[in-house]
Amino acid sequence: MEEPWLGGREEEKWRTTWSAFWEELKMVSYIAVPMVAVMVSQYLSQVISLMMVGHLGELALSGIAIASSVTNVTGFSFFFGMAGALETLCGQAYGAQQYQKLGTYTYCSMVSIIPVCIPICFLWIFMDKLLVLLGQDSEVAMVAGSYSIWLIPGLFAFPFLQSLVRYFQCQGLILPMFLSSCAALCLHIPVCWTLLHKTNLGIIGAALSTGLSYWFNVVLLGIYMRYSSSCEKSRAFIFNDIFLSIKEFFSFALPSAVMVCLEWWSFEVLILLSGLLPDSVLETSVLSICLTTTSFHYLVPYGISAAASTRVSNELGAGNPQAARLSVSVAMVLAAIEPIMVALTLFCCRYVYGYLFSNEKEVVNYVREMIPLLCISVIMDSLQAVLSGVARGTGWQHIGAYVNLGAYYLLGVPVAVVLCFALNLRGKGLWIGILAGSTVQASLLALVTGLTNWQKQVFCYKMVDVIYVECSLILQTKHNFVENCRQAMQGRECWRGVAQPTMNQLEQAGNRGKKRR
Repeated sequence: MEEPWLGGREEEKWRTTWSAFWEELKMVSYIAVPMVAVMVSQYLSQVISLMMVGHLGELALSGIAIASSVTNVTGFSFFFGMAGALETLCGQAYGAQQYQKLGTYTYCSMVSIIPVCIPICFLWIFMDKLLVLLGQDSEVAMVAGSYSIWLIPGLFAFPFLQSLVRYFQCQGLILPMFLSSCAALCLHIPVCWTLLHKTNLGIIGAALSTGLSYWFNVVLLGIYMRYSSSCEKSRAFIFNDIFLSIKEFFSFALPSAVMVCLEWWSFEVLILLSGLLPDSVLETSVLSICLTTTSFHYLVPYGISAAASTRVSNELGAGNPQAARLSVSVAMVLAAIEPIMVALTLFCCRYVYGYLFSNEKEVVNYVREMIPLLCISVIMDSLQAVLSGVARGTGWQHIGAYVNLGAYYLLGVPVAVVLCFALNLRGKGLWIGILAGSTVQASLLALVTGLTNWQKQVFCYKMVDVIYVECSLILQTKHNFVENCRQAMQGRECWRGVAQPTMNQLEQAGNRGKKRR
């Protein structure tokens, strides 16, 4: 049985020495490597569905590709961002050894996100009509709409899945997430193939298999949470505290969702703009190859980002500012080394890399020209991903939202439009614009992180914790008072301890009162 680590170590141990650095490197790697596998397995669920549907025909492939893009933008990305609030709340609570608050915050996340599914469901139900209004082909829109409708069961599983993932992540319990994600992927492959090729469901089967794999993952994690001794302290909760924590949860969840969605949506805008170019097929194909490459690579820095978020939040909750600073330093070293190795590999393979996606000479040559820009994007994306993880662990989601808004929509997208259409750089111009946004985002987050007073961050958390404890005591006192009054009104247990003469006196007093009335 995997045991979570405990926070609250002595601060003197975490002086910046080589031994402390290597020890922290082991802890970060212990979280990061399995988290990469978890993210890859979840990412492959939709990719495998797309690959299998592609064998049904061009229409089915186009429909599910558009539906996957729209459902990610309108639903999954928003829930993924909202659940990021738990990286602050649960991570710092675990570091402070307030284990009961982990269960409270996790259930609060589920209760808070599930109602958001309802308006998104209506959007997905009428997606075919929406796509037609946006100028999409009616047949493709119909296929996309059908896939989105049958993906709704998976939408309702996603809040539970992301909340549980953050719950385990903040405790360093990575093994159950890794095993459940691999098991869900192993179930998804045969189920998707069977529903697609052995039934008449078609693309509906692909959507149902995706939802089934999500729910299977949720059930496995829920069983582990319920019966594992590792979660014995943290799965407990007070029912009233769940609803009392909703306001605090949304104070982090909404900025976190905005932070994620603003970045995610900017790349969708990139693909939409590429469709307006003269040779839109070539431009869209090449940008899709670049986007697929960066998206798949992003899973690696996201694993490091999750590790950084967990370590920083745990140490801040434990009151160790120097340890939190050391965690940031170690994560940034990993974020710098890994993308440089990937970028060098890409650059060396630039003449043949395009053949992985197409046999068209024109596409291969265009991809070769884009590789230098792609290498820079890999480095910038890794840096900003890890810095975003530090922001989530520290509770800076609101700062991240403002940074992403300015970096991508006040700079990145406008620069991309100017370079693409005004200076006629076409797809290169679009990618340079988004690259400029990523560079500014990473620079601003690095500036905020570098100027942070970590001692002050610990003090702020302790003050919030004191307020929380005082409010809990007040509410508990109020609850006990109300409970005593309720028992007194019922008069069951209370009357048993009263002497018989006293009861006779009370009855006589009651009779006198009746006579007076």
